Amino acid sequence: MRMQLFESLQLKFSEPNWAKNPEFGLLDTILESHPELIQMLAIDISGGVNQSNFGRKDIPSVEQIVRAAIYKEMKQLNYRELEYHQDDSRICEQFVKIDPLRPYSFQMFQKYISRIQSENLQRLLVELNKIAIQLGLEDLQKLRQDSTVVESNIHYPTNNSLVWDCIKESDRLLKQLQEEVWGLPYRNYIKGAKRTYFKINNTRSGDKRADLFKKQLNLFTKSINQVSNAVKKKFNSSSIAAMALDQQLQDLLPTMYQVFDMTYKREILGLIVPNDQKIFSIYERHTDIIVKGGRNVQFGHKINLSTGKSNLILSCEILRGNPADSNLFRSTLNQVLDNYNKPIRDIATDGGYASAQNLDYAQEKGISNIVFNKVVGSLKSKTSSLNMTTRLKRWRSGIEANISNLKRGFGLFRCNWKGWNNFQSKIMWSVIAYNIRVMTAAVMTQIKPLLSQPLKI
Repeated sequence: MRMQLFESLQLKFSEPNWAKNPEFGLLDTILESHPELIQMLAIDISGGVNQSNFGRKDIPSVEQIVRAAIYKEMKQLNYRELEYHQDDSRICEQFVKIDPLRPYSFQMFQKYISRIQSENLQRLLVELNKIAIQLGLEDLQKLRQDSTVVESNIHYPTNNSLVWDCIKESDRLLKQLQEEVWGLPYRNYIKGAKRTYFKINNTRSGDKRADLFKKQLNLFTKSINQVSNAVKKKFNSSSIAAMALDQQLQDLLPTMYQVFDMTYKREILGLIVPNDQKIFSIYERHTDIIVKGGRNVQFGHKINLSTGKSNLILSCEILRGNPADSNLFRSTLNQVLDNYNKPIRDIATDGGYASAQNLDYAQEKGISNIVFNKVVGSLKSKTSSLNMTTRLKRWRSGIEANISNLKRGFGLFRCNWKGWNNFQSKIMWSVIAYNIRVMTAAVMTQIKPLLSQPLKI
């Protein structure tokens, strides 16, 4: 398989377009020889409906959608830029297999790419890694783990800003609903709420802030009542837009109650509200608060990564809440062992993963050398020698560079895709794109001597 791939790439890189874009050349060769990779995502894209081979092709094929999604992520494009690249980029036309006379709109790509679920992207990641193992790029003898945080695309949450967001969003929806239905009672509280919002931001005195919050919460109560009455009322309208707005108001109402409750407890009663009872954004409601060590508080989600000797990301866990790193050690180890069915000889992690239970569990799984960096107390790493301990500690630090490359190269400091499902999908697309880049670098190192030789025809 390895020599067959190298021969295919040698032939492909004789063309300038592929030679200048080796990442797409490698992936094109892999997808051509492994069509099952595309079929993994077919059910998400097509919704279980088989595409017809007859008639006019007004929508892209499953293969074109998968290729376009990969191209978009590798080039870090938005959907409008992807549409432009169909006409402007020769490699886009070749890799995505686009008819230059009939390109697709950005809405078409967004409609189908957004359907792909993170669970199937997880499967795609594993299958690509298995191909890398078959090619000899990864031997799975070593494993290292670390976690990082990907922020949600929200402003810094405060009780004041959340109340203002609720009033502002409910006013927008009610105003639009009033245009669709007749007889909707609606009053605008925006002007007074906005004035109080800025006053609270500029007030430091506790008593004055409490009085301003009471005033703001009074307006907020009126806004909640308006939304509640609008949801309960049955309108004589068959407008699709009206039904959609009514559904959005129904979804917003519980959030408004929750924001009111936590603001009243904190700002009026002076109580401490537990994090699991808080909401940090009315737009990205899935957002968690993450406190990692002594660093600044972040709002998003923790992801747990494991990489091998080749720097390929072997597993990616996207987590809810803020679980301790020590609770993630076993699940990640089991995931790697189950997915690749290969024994691991060495494992190295940060000190946050260290525990006697994790050490015993790794030994049960047959791992010879186990290193937890910066271990405190009586717990010690288990290795064959002090030299091995030192080498694994140094090697473990390399995962920090992997995470930095992933975040800087694919924009994962902050995820701007909306919703929990899309948040997960964006992270998985970025991890897959990162692995393609790592695979390409490893393959090009081995194939470079062959490229200088004449082709055998």
